[in-house]
Amino acid sequence: MASPLPERGAGGARSTLERMPKWLICVPLVLQWLWLALRHGSLTLPSAANPAITSGGLVGETKLEYFRSMGALAMSATARHCALPAQARGSLATVRAALAQEGIGYPLIAKPDLGMCGFGVRRIDSEPELARYIADFPAEQAIVLQEYLAEEGEAGIFYARDPGAAQGRIIGLALRYFPQVTGDGISSIDALIAADPRAGRVRHAGHSLALDGARVPAAGERVRLATIGSTRVGGLYRDGSACITPALATRIDGIARDMAQFHFGRFDVRFDGLDALRAGRVRIMEVNGAGSEAIEAWDPAFGLVRALRIIFAKQRTLFRIAAANRRRGHQPIGLWQLARLHFMQQKLLDAYPPSN
Repeated sequence: MASPLPERGAGGARSTLERMPKWLICVPLVLQWLWLALRHGSLTLPSAANPAITSGGLVGETKLEYFRSMGALAMSATARHCALPAQARGSLATVRAALAQEGIGYPLIAKPDLGMCGFGVRRIDSEPELARYIADFPAEQAIVLQEYLAEEGEAGIFYARDPGAAQGRIIGLALRYFPQVTGDGISSIDALIAADPRAGRVRHAGHSLALDGARVPAAGERVRLATIGSTRVGGLYRDGSACITPALATRIDGIARDMAQFHFGRFDVRFDGLDALRAGRVRIMEVNGAGSEAIEAWDPAFGLVRALRIIFAKQRTLFRIAAANRRRGHQPIGLWQLARLHFMQQKLLDAYPPSN
């Protein structure tokens, strides 16, 4: 199936935020964070946004924490998955049994339980590939094996619910497009990548291209370059707020309220066409909490002021929800503990096998 909104494709100009150095983007966000922290009396207050998750999902939490907090309704909307803790990776027989128990076959997705931005996420097509991935993975870290969702549509749906409120709401929706090139019948995949600044990011350190770069795609043929859609490897984010419908809002709210004390975060989902998305027919790949980015702000159609307004609004909502949870008795973690989680996570990113 073709990706949604194919006429907007995965190429095109870089957004205003993408053109800025990351440190420069952080300056206004940090200043607002400091102002909100002063106003609310805590630098780490957002860690109380989702009390059942480590640091509220700000940093250092695992993917399985979200899945384990789910009730039957939320779990039924989530891709089948299993955990491979460090002590369970000694034999392929153990791995086969874990996959069989959850009904997961090949291809599948292997990813770090503790990770971010698609680092270490690989599509695995065979048992020998999985054995190599396991062998290259940090010995003390858990792996998540997940059903491969073949739907082409992918979105990040941002959700917020005030503590005590009967109903939450979708506060943002981004359509995510995988990095790709379009053949001209003359150039090789490698040449097409080299000619496209966005697609060229797929050669970024930490990513391996599982394609024959010498192949010459037919004119008009679209070649997907990566399993993940992160801007880090050339993915493209578009604002999808027009796809927010009462049906989708009801579906996401029901899933979120079926999770333990989940108030703020982003659901990364797959769907089979925009009509399915609007109707709420989505499958969850993973959930992110207080540290989630409002990725719709990276839409190339948005100027800097509009993009920053989106992110500022997200941070204000985050602090407000966390403050309400603090009044209900949930305390934020300490600054030193938060820093320790951050540096631990950052150190692991370089140790993971390359994504593809």
